[in-house]
Amino acid sequence: QVQVVESGGGLVQTGGSLRLSCAASGDTFCIDTMGWFRQVPGKERELLATMNRAGTTVYKFSLMGRFTITRDNAKNTAALQMNNLEPEDTGVYYCKAEIDGGSTCAHISDTWGQGTLVTVSS
Repeated sequence: QVQVVESGGGLVQTGGSLRLSCAASGDTFCIDTMGWFRQVPGKERELLATMNRAGTTVYKFSLMGRFTITRDNAKNTAALQMNNLEPEDTGVYYCKAEIDGGSTCAHISDTWGQGTLVTVSS
């Protein structure tokens, strides 16, 4: 199995920065993509940024230039650097580990962390 734990959330003023961290453990060799998602009350969880094992990234278009995802495959960690934060960025941020689809890891499901709250004050 795979476990994922986020950290780094908190309260920040508009225009400030935060860096979220995600640490994966367990059968980490099964992880292909690690990504960050955000959820606010009443809305669906939305994709912010992902990076696969090869380093290919996908971003929510409107966040490009403010948010940057990084990943350390050797340490099984991922981070989301968030700059110039806006009140609209407030929400619970989740890290997700997406599992390689090969037969070796077929018994493991994609795994979400418990989430970390980010609050941006105006």
